[in-house]
Amino acid sequence: MPSLHLPEGVQVTGPVEPGYEEILSPTALKLVAALHRALEPRRRELLAARTEVVDRIDAGGSLDFLEETRHIREDETWQVAEPAPGLVDRRVEITGPTDRKMTINAMNSGARVWLADQEDANTPTWGNVIEGQVNLRDAITRDIDFTSPEGKEYSLDEGDLAVIVMRPRGWHLDEKHVTVDGERVSGGLVDFALYMASSAQPQIDAGYGPYFYLPKMEHHLEARMWNDAFVLAQEHLGIPRGTIRATCLIETYPAAFQMEEILYELREHSSGLNAGRWDYIFSVIKTYRNRGDEMLLPDRNAVTMTVPFMRAYTELLVRTCHKRGAHAIGGMAAQIPSKDESVNEAAYAKVAADKTREANDGFDGSWVAHPGMVQTCKDAFDAVLGDAPHQLHRKREDVSVTADDLLAVSQTPGGVTEAGLRSNISVAVQYLATWMTGRGAVGIFDLMEDAATAEISRSQIWQWLHNDVTLDTGETVTRELVDRLVQEEVAKLHGDPAQYEQAQALFLEVAVADDFADFLTLPAYERMP
Repeated sequence: MPSLHLPEGVQVTGPVEPGYEEILSPTALKLVAALHRALEPRRRELLAARTEVVDRIDAGGSLDFLEETRHIREDETWQVAEPAPGLVDRRVEITGPTDRKMTINAMNSGARVWLADQEDANTPTWGNVIEGQVNLRDAITRDIDFTSPEGKEYSLDEGDLAVIVMRPRGWHLDEKHVTVDGERVSGGLVDFALYMASSAQPQIDAGYGPYFYLPKMEHHLEARMWNDAFVLAQEHLGIPRGTIRATCLIETYPAAFQMEEILYELREHSSGLNAGRWDYIFSVIKTYRNRGDEMLLPDRNAVTMTVPFMRAYTELLVRTCHKRGAHAIGGMAAQIPSKDESVNEAAYAKVAADKTREANDGFDGSWVAHPGMVQTCKDAFDAVLGDAPHQLHRKREDVSVTADDLLAVSQTPGGVTEAGLRSNISVAVQYLATWMTGRGAVGIFDLMEDAATAEISRSQIWQWLHNDVTLDTGETVTRELVDRLVQEEVAKLHGDPAQYEQAQALFLEVAVADDFADFLTLPAYERMP
């Protein structure tokens, strides 16, 4: 087995398979150590500050635009950096995990950008963390192929391929297999550092640069911390400042009130904002989980992008981005092709309608979860953009969004039903069972589910249970009812019931406990080797 040359204070406890030493190089591990020592105290402080926000809301407070940053919002002069090579035209972006087959399929998909996901679509096993980096490097250098167990061969097409934008883990996740000075390191910083050390220069040599999607930030100071990480890494590796570009997902409720500030903190490295719709819905529930009926959401499928509070969020995102010269990227279409023709037709129609709405609203591009949906998204944006690469000229000055508009959750039509409760249970248990095997994205009920949609499922159940919600059947959501429906829904699933035992236990831990778990992936990760 290969051995590693470990810098002082760095320990790697995960197995080192052949090829891993190229990713876990001395340069990479020195960068990990430098980032950890510079940023870890601040990371811990900012994570603690997230809890304080929820505590204030539980005490009767509310989210609002920050008074202390009013000067940033009112200053009309500042702009983000010009679009970087490969990020000028982003009309179709595909998302997915970084396994070898998906890497090839995403690069060949016809999308302009591939969000190479080391976060919600990836179970952070040690093998996935390191092999994902191997696959990304090999894709950039066009030295990648794959043969399936059935003998099907995959390789990169000639000509243009999707530009890689890697999504590291969020600030809340640690990497337990890497420690610096005896402390676990941020999983996001591990992902970032390994990618910078192994793939940044090959990306630059290919005419692009190291590009990132930044997830789950809740405050502009978290964006400032990323910007500081970028500056440190570029200096450490001798890369010109500003080469890194980052698109931030606005996928938490607090971040929706700080869009301009987040762009401002990253402005020399910024390439836009994304409407991370599924995590956003989860964050709405999570942030106001103890406020009863005033912030209660109905069944997940009733929370569409056209309900008032979601409409306000996306309209504000486009206006904010274009005001500052940044791209606005739409949310993920979770539909995937089906062998059932009627289901297939409905799925394509929903994607077409979703992307047409986004293109007409001024978005510059959007996400799909499956290569089969790339053309549908492209057609919708082609119809609006034509030959133009984006819509930055559309300032959307007609849009005026207030804090009350963003908080208008009670205006969402629909109810809480037994069918919705059953669906949430089934989706969450099936997803967790797959997640624990090392796959972070899975098709369930003709939708591509990842950690974000599983979070919606379990957080809705927690909210309904702890606020004594009544279902359409007249029953109140109780622990006893949830336990019974869990047993009934698990009994319907195919396969060995034993495979669902751990998933069922984890689901109940995060769905019915007295205390709300911030992320279901935290206890799930601790259960893994």
